[in-house]
Amino acid sequence: MGHAFGYARVSTGDQDARLQHDALEAAGCYKVFTDTASGALASRPELGKLLDQLRPGDTLVVWRLDRLGRSIRHLIDQLTELQERGIEFRSLQENIDTGSSGGRLVFHIFASLAEFERDLISERTHAGLEAARARGRRGGRPPLLSGDKLRTARKLYEQQDMTVAQIGEV
Repeated sequence: MGHAFGYARVSTGDQDARLQHDALEAAGCYKVFTDTASGALASRPELGKLLDQLRPGDTLVVWRLDRLGRSIRHLIDQLTELQERGIEFRSLQENIDTGSSGGRLVFHIFASLAEFERDLISERTHAGLEAARARGRRGGRPPLLSGDKLRTARKLYEQQDMTVAQIGEV
């Protein structure tokens, strides 16, 4: 059986990680890693150190789910990676433990909801693009050259009197 490692994150310097630390230590965490950063920021060096240290059979424990993931998608990705590496996960406030069948069920429900959300976003995006095309709108960037400028540039290029750089300045 492996060790339990805790991860705490506070969003600002004004917040205190003691509540999380106390709960993680009471849950039997061997060591607690703490980041002070917004959850939206990708840079969480202590989480990186913790993930590097975890081995199969270990358990990653958080006080609350939102301490680990920046979004539901990010959380599911993190939990999937842990599962693939043979690492268990526990969230104290939500009482989720992937070491139990009930905890794995909750994880799979979350994963299904995240996939459903991705599919809905994709469908809405596709429908919006189709509606725009039906109204005659083109997607993408506007052309760099108008039709007249493009014809002029081609004519100058075919004459071979100017370099491409000189034609670009015209």
